[in-house]
Amino acid sequence: MSGQPTRDGGTNGRFADYGRPRRIDGGLKARSTRGAIGQSWWSRRFLEVLESFALGTRLTRGRSYARAGQVVRLDVAPGEVSAAVQGSRARPYEVSIALHPFPAALWARIEAELAAQAFFSARLLAGDLPPELEELFAAAGAPLFPADVAELRQWCSCPDFAVPCKHLAATFYLLAEAFDADPFQLLHWRGRGRAELLDRLRILRAAGPVGDRPDATGSVPSDATGSVPSDAPGTVLSDAPDRGEPGAGRDTVDAPPVGAARALAGLPAAPLGEAVDRFWLPPVPLPDRPPSLPTGPDLLLRQLGAPAPAIGGPGLVERLRRAYQLLGR
Repeated sequence: MSGQPTRDGGTNGRFADYGRPRRIDGGLKARSTRGAIGQSWWSRRFLEVLESFALGTRLTRGRSYARAGQVVRLDVAPGEVSAAVQGSRARPYEVSIALHPFPAALWARIEAELAAQAFFSARLLAGDLPPELEELFAAAGAPLFPADVAELRQWCSCPDFAVPCKHLAATFYLLAEAFDADPFQLLHWRGRGRAELLDRLRILRAAGPVGDRPDATGSVPSDATGSVPSDAPGTVLSDAPDRGEPGAGRDTVDAPPVGAARALAGLPAAPLGEAVDRFWLPPVPLPDRPPSLPTGPDLLLRQLGAPAPAIGGPGLVERLRRAYQLLGR
């Protein structure tokens, strides 16, 4: 019996004819052997977003592939994740997951926002992504995670027309664990590598506030006479008399405050009694945590698919969906 044309130019009858996937040595295995995959907030958030697209069993069936070490290779580059996944055929399938990287101008604005807050700079320089980072990116018009499945361009060379197929799904799970191991892989996918981002933050932090940063010539802005204005930010007038000594009576530039000093610089000095009462309170309002992803009460039903006819089939799903909606109110 002749089969139907496949995506790779061959023919096939049923997908079951290909048998079980070939076992390989040295594949990339998921560290999680059971239960949910993903330990950090950013990897769990990534999988949560994917599951919110109601991909159902098309996503979860790739978990066994990820845990069995069927992923031969996984590479993260700006705008694209590429992988090779071993299936039932002799040659691994090629997988690609593309997501638009942020343009350079947008990254420059984000880096300025990150450098202006010591909280973000310290966490990033320590190799950590704070949860508040998602809100900062969203406020800049650059959501870290895709808002719709259409933003992801998924492709696999296997003959399965389902998107995602189990090879793509296995890649998603291994990608989430790659984000666990190195959170900067997520930012690299969005267009900015770890070394480049941290170098930019160090440069911007060293330059200080915008008003104190050197211009293109490397000098502090001056007035029309070519001297630094007496009321320029970050300058302190010396009260030493001018005795003709080098440096006497000249303006000296203090280093701009960094870290906690920048956050506390504009606050008035509080009496000791009030400071003791507010010892455990933040001196400035802390940023709100990013909102959780809104999901419908029947999300779990859409992920599991229809049950077997012996226990009710699709009719049971509809009854449970109505019950979940009533309970969700």
